Amino acid sequence: QVHLVESGGGLVQPGGSLTLSCAASGSISRIDSMSWLRQAPGKQRELVARIISGGNTYYADSVKGRFTISRDNAKNTVSLQMNTLKFEDTAAYYCNVDGEQRAGSSYAPFDAYGEGTQVTVSS
Repeated sequence: QVHLVESGGGLVQPGGSLTLSCAASGSISRIDSMSWLRQAPGKQRELVARIISGGNTYYADSVKGRFTISRDNAKNTVSLQMNTLKFEDTAAYYCNVDGEQRAGSSYAPFDAYGEGTQVTVSS
């Protein structure tokens, strides 16, 4: 089973910066994509940023130019550098990792989510 642990959330003033980190552990054979999603109160969960195994990235329009996603394949970690934070960035942020895991003598796909870390942008 694959387990994700997130860290780095907190309270920050508008215009400030935070870095979120997520570490994946378990019987991981291969990681395909690593993503960050967020969910604000009363809103649907949305994809913020994604990085795939080849290094290509995707960003939601609302965070382009402000957020940067990166991954360390050797450590199975993904980070989200968030700059110029705005009130509307306030949300619970979730790490999502998918790929392949060892399952006994064979392999099976996995799609894991972390428990979330809160980011609050407030003056």
